[in-house]
Amino acid sequence: MIDYRQNRVIKHRQTGAKKFILGGKDQQTNVLSFWQWAHSDLMGNTLRGILAEYIVAVALGADQGVREEWDAFDITTPECLKIEVKSSAYLQSWDQKQPSRIIFDIEPKQAWQSNNTRGEAKRHADIYVFCLFAHQKRETANPLNLDQWEFYIAPSHDLDVKLGLQKKISLGALKKFCGNAISYGHLAESIAIHSPILQNGKSG
Repeated sequence: MIDYRQNRVIKHRQTGAKKFILGGKDQQTNVLSFWQWAHSDLMGNTLRGILAEYIVAVALGADQGVREEWDAFDITTPECLKIEVKSSAYLQSWDQKQPSRIIFDIEPKQAWQSNNTRGEAKRHADIYVFCLFAHQKRETANPLNLDQWEFYIAPSHDLDVKLGLQKKISLGALKKFCGNAISYGHLAESIAIHSPILQNGKSG
């Protein structure tokens, strides 16, 4: 089904039991089988990035609905705070002779507009959350173990003022910029502290 008001296909949350259809008849293959086949490598760069978005969304109570792949930022919280999530890891799903160097993308980006053109290159979110899968023992690595992650938070305004159009930031530079790593249990609280939107709401 297409929503002609927005020229977008309407998206719904799938259930794992939903069947594939052939000739009007349900097949044995279902959505869960597809998910297991396509999305079991949680260590892969692409899927780990999406997992990081989900982890942050759950912490902020923003995991309802369906992920928007083409938005200018990754998450919108119930308080309308715009969040950009970046992820990196020492371990990858391919063969490695040594752990990966940790680099995060902070480049200002253009976003698609309603007239199908790209707008000004900028950082569109209010807050950047940098998610580091910090575990370095391959035999015990588990991206679903939230204790194996570290988080760093930076308001976009601070990135703009202090780093300008800089495209990348190393882990060492990020630590100097953001301070100590934050655990998952303190993520939502720390984001609230760094958010002018939420702070203004409390003061009002």
